[in-house]
Amino acid sequence: MYIKEPLAAVPLSSLANTSEQRLPVQGRISRKARLAPLLRALRPHQWAKNVLVFVPLIAAHQFLRPDLWVVSLLTFIAFSLSASGVYVLNDISDIEADRAHPRKRTRPFAAGELTAPEGFAAAAVLFAASFSLAVIGVSWRLACVVLVYGLVTTAYSLLLKREPVLDVFVLAGLYVLRIIAGGIATETPLSSWLLAFALFFFLSLAFVKRYVELVAVKARMPGRGYGPDDALWMHAIGTSSGYMAVLVLALYMNAPEVAVLYHRPQVLWLLCPVLLFWLTRLWFRAGRAIIHDDPVIEALKDPASYLLVGVASAVMLAAI
Repeated sequence: MYIKEPLAAVPLSSLANTSEQRLPVQGRISRKARLAPLLRALRPHQWAKNVLVFVPLIAAHQFLRPDLWVVSLLTFIAFSLSASGVYVLNDISDIEADRAHPRKRTRPFAAGELTAPEGFAAAAVLFAASFSLAVIGVSWRLACVVLVYGLVTTAYSLLLKREPVLDVFVLAGLYVLRIIAGGIATETPLSSWLLAFALFFFLSLAFVKRYVELVAVKARMPGRGYGPDDALWMHAIGTSSGYMAVLVLALYMNAPEVAVLYHRPQVLWLLCPVLLFWLTRLWFRAGRAIIHDDPVIEALKDPASYLLVGVASAVMLAAI
């Protein structure tokens, strides 16, 4: 009879070393742990701002042009990639200020989940992808606009956001630039009425952002040029800018261009009370400090915003 000898005992340390060589579990866990905060640092929810590139296409009633929709979609992606790159740089430059903020201290760089070198590498890849997509997928003209957007937003993150008043106008200008980019990408002429409306409307939203941040901190804002005494005039100018946007919309109803695009332009007057209600409600909630300090996030999570967008869409369709 043949009797097998018992297996020799293998030291646990040897097994551990062999396992580490065959399956670097720690490295994989580390990479996975980096992916989640990196995605948060890109702030994909902020990409909602870039739907503005579709505005010229919709305003010109080019609904049945698939080629223009494709070009607008590529423009949307290019701006989103560039915006994410800027958000990463912004978070790196704002680490200390964010750590003193009640909400922003949980951002990946401020919380220590990501390092600055990782952020710089990610930003470089995002900027390169954005510019390449604009050049190859759309045109050199759009690529130039994307480049300007990247430069201005980077300057804003590193310097301009610390300059009172100028920072708010830069924010509003970046919103308008997205609409201009959509017009350039689709080769759609932009109405001066549209640009004037966008300027006043987004200036109001920019002031909402700063006002809510100021109310939340209740002190001199770290990394900003505002203090508690600025809340009063900021609220006044912000609400006035919003109502000026509605006034521009009301004046547009009598413009000759309206008769060309709409068969029943008088129906468009219903847009004025809808927009007035939304803006007034936004500033009312901002005054009570019961909204998010980012108006985009507030609009996305507010059911009333979706209802009013639906009503406004129905009004526009009824006017065509």
